[in-house]
Amino acid sequence: MMSQMELFGLDQPSLPTLRERRTMRVLITVTAAPNPSAAHGETVCVAGLELGDSGPVGWVRLYPLNLRHLRGRGHGFRKYDIVELVASPARHDGRTESWSPEIGSIRVVGHLNSWDARRQWLEPLATDSMCGLHREAKTQLAKARSLGLAPAAEVFGLDIAPHPGWSADEQAKIDAYVNQLELFSEDDKVPLRAPRVTVSYRWRCSAADCQGTHRQRLLDWEVVAFERHFPDARRDVLGGIIERKFLGEVCAPERQVSFFVGNQAKRPQTFSILGIYWPRRSVKRR
Repeated sequence: MMSQMELFGLDQPSLPTLRERRTMRVLITVTAAPNPSAAHGETVCVAGLELGDSGPVGWVRLYPLNLRHLRGRGHGFRKYDIVELVASPARHDGRTESWSPEIGSIRVVGHLNSWDARRQWLEPLATDSMCGLHREAKTQLAKARSLGLAPAAEVFGLDIAPHPGWSADEQAKIDAYVNQLELFSEDDKVPLRAPRVTVSYRWRCSAADCQGTHRQRLLDWEVVAFERHFPDARRDVLGGIIERKFLGEVCAPERQVSFFVGNQAKRPQTFSILGIYWPRRSVKRR
């Protein structure tokens, strides 16, 4: 049976090449919301699709990154940018997609501005089912994929709840980092604010035997950035605004929704939604 890489004509470097320090080109598809970090103040997990000369190579996860720090030094990027960088296999993460980027090497070399431009790279890979990724994580363990693009057969709704705020440990990390900058740097650092709400999707994936019981937290930075446009909205009003955007608009009937999903290093069977791919449905001519 042909592998997925063979089926879609993906580049097939040898395994040693895949897991050595090297230069790569990556189409950025996901930027998760930042979390407190003792070493970096705040870090985000970025994921994307590595691009080869003749097609996609595979999914990659880039961590740790402090995007505010990067943007202040001219190395910032945004969703659907194509970046070139040097990266090495992550030392403390056994997931094969995980890489540690060399911050100073990051540069933007392109951007895919239209859904049509993105389709040619992403839609051949939108073949994963969430049920299948769960099964793979249970049976293949370390060899299982930790990133995927899973089409949604049906999106039932959103669950929006108050965010609990930073834990004492997380707040201590933020405070220590900000104090360090005040002592040794002239950076104007604004402490990382916790989101006001958490957002989870309830949905059914494309697996024929899916029972429609997927409920997964949305970790996308876009939802946090969106909520901050409405700082004075009551929480119930904010929930309605988020639902109109991320359910009514993003998951409208005319949208072909797939979820960028990823698991946790310590709990590989636990997947979250890292981002949303939502082009208009293709119109088939008769």
